[in-house]
Formats: sequence, structure tokens, C-alpha cells
Amino acid sequence: MLSANEHGLEPTATPTLGGVRTPIFDSDPSGGREAMVFVHGNPGPMADWSELCPRAAGFGRVIAMDLPAFGDAGRPRRFDFSPRGYARHLGQVIEWAGIDHAHLVLHDFGGSWGLHWACSHPGAVRSVSLINTGVLRNYEWHGFAKLWQTPLIGEVFQALVTRRAIRFAMRRSNPTPLPPWFTARVAAHADLRQKLAVLALYRAAREVESAFPDPQLDVPACVIWGAADRYVDVSHAEAQKAFFPEAEVHILEGLGHWPFIDDPRAVGRCLIPFLRRQFMAGRHGVGAGY
Repeated sequence: MLSANEHGLEPTATPTLGGVRTPIFDSDPSGGREAMVFVHGNPGPMADWSELCPRAAGFGRVIAMDLPAFGDAGRPRRFDFSPRGYARHLGQVIEWAGIDHAHLVLHDFGGSWGLHWACSHPGAVRSVSLINTGVLRNYEWHGFAKLWQTPLIGEVFQALVTRRAIRFAMRRSNPTPLPPWFTARVAAHADLRQKLAVLALYRAAREVESAFPDPQLDVPACVIWGAADRYVDVSHAEAQKAFFPEAEVHILEGLGHWPFIDDPRAVGRCLIPFLRRQFMAGRHGVGAGY
């Protein structure tokens, strides 16, 4: 029997937003104007959240989406592939869904995209959950990022890399073997248009200060980090308290950059109670907190 992650999240709607086909999962379209918004990163897609979204949907509305060039979303030729461009598109999703108050759940580049949006809409953010992502000061780009950011070399690398190579590299970069269905899903979505989008994204985000702004957000935060992440070092986990002083920080030993794939139950034990507290606090009209 396939697990929830193998099935993935089925979109409940696929609107065209900003000229881009955007698959969206909405657990309860009539569930109110407050929602938990799950934002994938690179390489995505929203199916990354297949184990966590159904659990969160047990007590509130949940939104997830495939953002441009990832998953089954459109591969636009003309799009602002910078963190701010993705933040604008995320805002279009939130507006389309009729959400006034969001509990952001962010991973990887979803942290940059979500925090950019949050900084522009501070009154709309009720809480932030950061999974192996956040405000990354003094960040050292990983090896693949440096290749992608180098003109010509990045193009040649992306043109030559095969799906088999993608699966091999992902397995090698994780502390424990990633499930074959997961690496196969990533490889299946890695067409040329997505590869070119990745180049544009990483080059636009080369300056870390522009990719990860200082958020001026007085909201509860939950930081969850796979301690063996080889892309974003675990030292950044505690550093999030400089931006979210009362953040709760959970370090998950032995897990990598995709802790919700390595051990979704471990991530759920940290994330779901936090989201439940914050969502229920907002529902009852009290100040969300700890």
C-alpha cells in the first residue's frame, strides 16, 4: 500500500494566477479566512507536505500549492524568479483563497518566499513555522548552489544532469537513505524549464541579505531542524531567536534537509501541537502565544 507521501496531495483547484497555472490544495474552501499555509522550497512540490497537511486539517483550514516551475505548476518563460517574485505569487495564492490571517509553514526556499511575503503583510501573519529554513545570516552556499550560480557552468551542469544522477545525489546528501519514491518524484519534475528556473532563482538570491530580510514580526515561531542537514547548517536553528526571540526550537538528531520525509512523525510531534495552539488561539479571538 502506498503511503500518503507517495500519493501526494491532490489539488482541489488549479487557477491561473499571474498567468501561471497554479495547483492548490485547500482542505476546506469554506472553512473561514484563517488558514495554515504550507510553502515548499526547491525542489518541492506541495506533495512534500502529504503527511503533515492531513493532520493539521483535523483542526483547521490548510492550504498548500505548487509554485511556478515546481511540481505540476506552469513553467513560465517570463516570471520574476527572485525571492520577491515568488513572494508575490504566494500572495496571489493567499488572496485567491480569501485568507486574511495565515499561519505560515515554510521549508527551504519557502522560508525566503514566505518571509518576504510576511514582511510585506505583517498584520496578516499569526505564526511562523520554519523547517530547516529561516533568516540565514552568514550563510555558506552549498556546492550545488555555487554551480547553479556560475554563468555557463550552471547551464552546462543542468543540461547534462540526468534523472538518475539527481536521485543518486539526493541519496548521497542525506544522512539516511531517502525513500526511492521521493527521489523519483523529484527527478520526474526536473524538466528543462524547472532546471532553468532553479538557475534564475539561485542567481537572484545570491546576496543573502536580499534573499532573507530581517522580519519585523511579533508572532510566535516554531523552528524545526534536521541536525544532519548538509545544505543549511543546524547552527542556523538557534540563530532564529535573534529574529523571533521567543521561538521554540526543536533539533532533530539524525535527520537531514527533509526531516518531514526522514521521519514525519518526529516533525509532527513538534509542529502539530504548535499549530493547534496558534490556530485555536486565533479562532477564539485571543492573542496567539505560548
